[in-house]
Amino acid sequence: MTSWSRFPRRNSCDVAVIGAGPYGLSATAHLRAVKGLDVRTFGEPMTFWERNMPVGMLLRSGWAASHIADPDCSLTLDSYRTASQNHFSSPVPLDRFIDYGLWFQRCAAPDLDRRKIAQVEPKAKGFRLILETRETVTADRIVVAAGIGRFAWRPPQFVGLPGSLVSHTCEHRELRTFRGKRVLVVGSGQSALESAALLHESGAEVEILARTLKIRWLGGVVSRTFRRRLGSTVSKLLYAPTDVGPAGISKIVARPDLVRRFPRPIQDWLRRRSIRPAGARWLVARLRDVPMNLDCSVVSAAAAGQRVRVRLKDGSERRVDHVLLGTGYRVDASKYEFFSPELEKAVDCFQGYPRLGEGLESSVPGLHFLGAPAVWSFGPLMQFVVGTHYASRALLRCVARNTGVRPVEVGEALSVKLA
Repeated sequence: MTSWSRFPRRNSCDVAVIGAGPYGLSATAHLRAVKGLDVRTFGEPMTFWERNMPVGMLLRSGWAASHIADPDCSLTLDSYRTASQNHFSSPVPLDRFIDYGLWFQRCAAPDLDRRKIAQVEPKAKGFRLILETRETVTADRIVVAAGIGRFAWRPPQFVGLPGSLVSHTCEHRELRTFRGKRVLVVGSGQSALESAALLHESGAEVEILARTLKIRWLGGVVSRTFRRRLGSTVSKLLYAPTDVGPAGISKIVARPDLVRRFPRPIQDWLRRRSIRPAGARWLVARLRDVPMNLDCSVVSAAAAGQRVRVRLKDGSERRVDHVLLGTGYRVDASKYEFFSPELEKAVDCFQGYPRLGEGLESSVPGLHFLGAPAVWSFGPLMQFVVGTHYASRALLRCVARNTGVRPVEVGEALSVKLA
């Protein structure tokens, strides 16, 4: 990795990265490939993964799509596995991926500032960051890579009910606390389905409720057999190694610069086809004994003593100890609590998503958004770890261009491709 100053100027920097998950760490690794660029990264490493995902979880993404991008491809899962002597394969266990992220952080951002950002304010030129300690840091650019936790979506039917009765899947680290309880899991995506499997295996009485007519299963023997029949050449023509989207569409959404040039209706269609609720096929056997009530939805929910009374569209009713919402996330840039009112108003958004241009830069010059907030502008790849490969390179090109650095000085960081 390219070396950098481990002692940035105390009160100012060229770029401040907010967030130390896969996107924040990848961005930091890439930006530090620019000689002389002062980059400071703020946040607790891999916090959302460590505190808001359940013990025993497995990553749905395949091995090739689970690497966090770095400039010279030296910090891959393979490198971590060799360095740590932890022998594991795909599907990648959550605890191993968290350890991988922490190892990546120690290699790429050993000087990580773990203090919380209390507020970010725009200045005449650049930004002012106020830390939880009330110290201030000025930065020419801000990279927001603060994850999705604040975007967890709860259907309106459950508003007002206490967390002891209704919660989102991202609010639980340990699902064994529901042992012996009756739990209704709402949703048909990976989070809902895997949570239901873990609950069932922990001794809870589980039922899955979903609006979809049938559960979509991804990967597994069926997918491998289909690809073998296609042959390796045809398969490579239809599927990108990014592992996002169905045949054909996968190759398109793997190129965010291409996606953003399509008319808006086509972009929206590509996004819907690529990130529809679905579960990994290896969950099928684990859910064999879990009842699923499909093509059904919740009409109302109310507390009934220490339980929840849920009325369904088909007229039936459930009384359960807890409702677990695997209802996904809805991006809303106004929920970044560290944005000052002035900065929040200045960010041009569409239905919560910031409108982004080259380098994932927003309508506020110098303010960039990585990860899920970039989905509306750059497509579904930005919702997954594999999106770090594109996002970090695009950010690096933008920053290098605006700091007057020639591409050759950036080195390999401008030409890295997903293997």
